[in-house]
Formats: sequence, structure tokens, C-alpha cells
Amino acid sequence: MRLRSWQAANLLPATIAMGLVAGVFGDWAVTIMPGLRATDDRTFVGAFQALDRAIYSPLFMLTFTGALVFTAVAAVLYVRGDDRSPLPWVAVAFGLYLATFVITMAVNVPLGNGLVAAGAPDRIADLAAVRDAFDETRWARWHVVRTLATAAAFGCLVRALVLHARASVPGGPRWLDDGRRPAGR
Repeated sequence: MRLRSWQAANLLPATIAMGLVAGVFGDWAVTIMPGLRATDDRTFVGAFQALDRAIYSPLFMLTFTGALVFTAVAAVLYVRGDDRSPLPWVAVAFGLYLATFVITMAVNVPLGNGLVAAGAPDRIADLAAVRDAFDETRWARWHVVRTLATAAAFGCLVRALVLHARASVPGGPRWLDDGRRPAGR
């Protein structure tokens, strides 16, 4: 397999995984958390605990970590290649997603774990105190940061794919760079 094929074989799944994670994070930011915010304490604690358990599915974990791994491997492969035009975009995507990964592990996961550790909602004496200790505002604020970072990383990887495709096809789709469409299209 040629180096360009290996680059594509890592850049494409990196882009797909990044887009999927950005979509999941976006959904949490614009629907799930605002919906939970409007609920009573028992519903909030129970629903968040259930959602937290569900997010640890093998498929999501593979996607979440795969985005980081495939992006890192793609960056290394572009360092080694002749055409490095996608490299800055892949490198920025990696940096943005690494920041997302750190935020997730340093802020969102510990806060979620604290809520889960409180136990089943029907056995919690003071649900309001558990919800307050969770610090919903902090969780949501950092979640928006990681959502925006992941969406930006996805955009960077899409741009890298365009540059990879352009360099892969002799006389390829240069109109993707300057905004002009070829005649007759």
C-alpha cells in the first residue's frame, strides 16, 4: 500500500469519527442538557445517570478514541509524505480534539462520575444537594467548549480531505480551493 493510500485510510475514518463525536456533543449541547435543565431534581439525576451509562457503549468509546488515534496517525503519515498540504489542518484538528479529550477527562467525566456515585435517585435523601454538587452549569459550559472544539476539528479534517483529494488526482478539482466551479458544472 502506498503512503498516500495509508494517509487516506487514516484521514477518512478520522473525519467520520470526528463528525460523529461532534454530532453527539452537539446534540447534548442543544437538546439533552437544555431539556434536563427544565426537569425536577429526581428526573435530572435519574436521566443523567442513565444517559451517562449509555454513553459508555463500546461503539461510542471506539468512535471517541478512534477520532484521536486516527487523527494522530494521519498527522504522522502526512509528516512523512511529499504533499504536506493537509498537515496543518490535520495538526490543528489533532490539537483541538486533544483539548476536547483533556476537558472530557478533567471536567466532564469527574462531574458525571460524582453524580453516578450518589446512587439511585430513589435512595438519595437530598436530590437537590446532589444536583448542586454535580455543578450543572460548569459541566454544560465546558461541554460547549468541547463541542465547539470538536466541530472545528471536524471542519479542519474535511479541509484536509479536500486537499488530499486535490493532490491525488492529476489536474484534480482545483476549484475546491478558489471557490470557482469548472465550466459546465
